[in-house]
Amino acid sequence: TTLSLCCVPRQTPATLSPIRRRPLPRRQPQRHRRAMDPEAVRRTLEPTASAADISGSTPYDSFVISGVRLEAAEHGRVLCSFVVTPRIASPQGYLLSGVTATLADQLGSAVFFSSGVGTSGVSLEISVSYVDTAAVGEEIEVEAKLLRAGKSVGVVSVDFRKKRSGKLMAQARHTKYLAVSSRL
Repeated sequence: TTLSLCCVPRQTPATLSPIRRRPLPRRQPQRHRRAMDPEAVRRTLEPTASAADISGSTPYDSFVISGVRLEAAEHGRVLCSFVVTPRIASPQGYLLSGVTATLADQLGSAVFFSSGVGTSGVSLEISVSYVDTAAVGEEIEVEAKLLRAGKSVGVVSVDFRKKRSGKLMAQARHTKYLAVSSRL
C-alpha cells in the first residue's frame, strides 16, 4: 500500500503534462548615459556657497561645506578633500561625527548631479560607520560613488580616508528618493 500525503493524484511519466515554457522577458535596452552637470556639482559644493545657494540646505550645511575642495568630478563619482579645522572638531580635537554625516549627505547629492540625474532627491536613509578618528590638522579625502540610480531610488557610497595613510576613517551609504513629486 502507498500512503499519499497529498490530495493530488500521483502522476506517472506517461501522464505528465508537457512543460509549458514561457518566453524569457526581454531585457530592457540600456539607457543612454545622462550628461553630467558640472555646474550643478560646483553649485552644490562651492566652498563660498550660502545656504540659499545649496538646494534644501541649512546654514549648518554651508558651514560644513566651507573649506571642502573639489578634486575631481566624473560621471557617477566625486572626489573631495578637506583639512580638519578646530571649527569642525570636538573640544578634544577630533572631527565631529555630525560633520561626517552632513558631508555624506551633501557629497551624496553631488554624485547624483555628476551622474546626470536631474534632481538630488530626498534622503531616505543615511548610515555611517565610523572606524577611526581624525584629529585637527589631518587632511581627509572623500570619495563618493554612485552605486545605483533607478527611476525612483538611488544609492551612493561615500568613503572618508586619511589622505596621508589612506586609512579608512568612515564609510557612509546614502539612499535617496529621486522621483519628482507631483503637485496636487
